[in-house]
Amino acid sequence: MVEQTNLYAQQFVAQHPGSFLARPGGWTPVSAAEMRTFWGLVLHMGLVQKPSVRHYWSGDVLYQTPLYSMAMTRPRFEAIRKCLHYADNAACPPQGDPAYDRLYKIRPIIDHFGAAFAQAYVPGREVAVDESLVAFKGRLSFRQYIPTKRARYGVKMYKICESTSGYTYKFRVYEGRDSRIQPPECPPTLGVSGKLVWDLVHPLLDKGYHLYVDNFYTSIPLFRSLAARSTFACGTVRSAASLPPSSRYLSPGVKPVPLPGTRYKDKRDVLILTTIHGNGTTPVSVRETENGDKMVVWSEKARTENIYIKGDVTGCKRLSEQEFSHFSALSRETCDF
Repeated sequence: MVEQTNLYAQQFVAQHPGSFLARPGGWTPVSAAEMRTFWGLVLHMGLVQKPSVRHYWSGDVLYQTPLYSMAMTRPRFEAIRKCLHYADNAACPPQGDPAYDRLYKIRPIIDHFGAAFAQAYVPGREVAVDESLVAFKGRLSFRQYIPTKRARYGVKMYKICESTSGYTYKFRVYEGRDSRIQPPECPPTLGVSGKLVWDLVHPLLDKGYHLYVDNFYTSIPLFRSLAARSTFACGTVRSAASLPPSSRYLSPGVKPVPLPGTRYKDKRDVLILTTIHGNGTTPVSVRETENGDKMVVWSEKARTENIYIKGDVTGCKRLSEQEFSHFSALSRETCDF
């Protein structure tokens, strides 16, 4: 990070000799200690919200926070912010090149955090796959609009999370419809959604994990292929008509695995496809309350099954998005250069 930031500053000064950074003393190479201070201030800005970056160095009693002026001057902070880079722009493959990467400029940081998340924590048996939206309103070719999300506009990310804590074990940034997804050891019968799941769950294969997904990812070939790798899955289905005959969706060498389907009545019919649960049912008792209303008395087994089947994906997503909420400290502002 330090190396690439200093390199970009040199490139910028060479291309813009009239800029503020090109003046004597306008830019001095950043050090590792100074970069840590910069990121410490950025993280603190996420906790202390102010109208703009300028207000953190304001001497007004309404906005004054001495920490920032003691740690770094505002021009220096904005200079580092402007030159912050993670990869060499000159080495970026051009569009049309087979090696072209839309996320080239931040790929090193994505790979770093992806490896760190997997090494820091081993998730429990129950995991879930779903997508989240990172708020972003700037110009971006693969920016998404999802009205059901709180942010609505932003960058979509696919994640596999632990069900109980919402911890993100692995993630993948959506780069557009034409992005190539080539997971390792992926069966040829999987579609795009199946390849996404396979890519996320691949480090957990052959370990007996239970995977929960929503109806966007549920498919017979995916569930059969996962079961062949000792990874069992459960997911909702949009309608019975969306499940084609399974005999046409067997990968070479994959033995047929029973796929129980369940329909139960909630506010509407809910269809479930699973390789985790059997064909049996768990009885529950119903008793009347003092007001004459009927109340279901859950046994511990029935309660556990209901939590994982009905609420695993939504609960996991809610926890994950709470922890994944963005810091709006470095909003898109124009620097004085």
